[in-house]
Amino acid sequence: MKIYKFFHYAYLIFAVLFIIDAIQNWDRGSRTYISLGLAALAIFVFFFRRKFMKRYENKK
Repeated sequence: MKIYKFFHYAYLIFAVLFIIDAIQNWDRGSRTYISLGLAALAIFVFFFRRKFMKRYENKK
């Protein structure tokens, strides 16, 4: 169970990588939007999983 506490931080790492990719490919239109969309999705999943992890821990 302890590995799950650290694994959800991987979503933040992926978000940073997608933002860096978007900055590097700023002149290409569609690829930039895809990278920014994936970064936003990774941040959303991070907070979503964090919320449910805390809810699960409170039930114990």
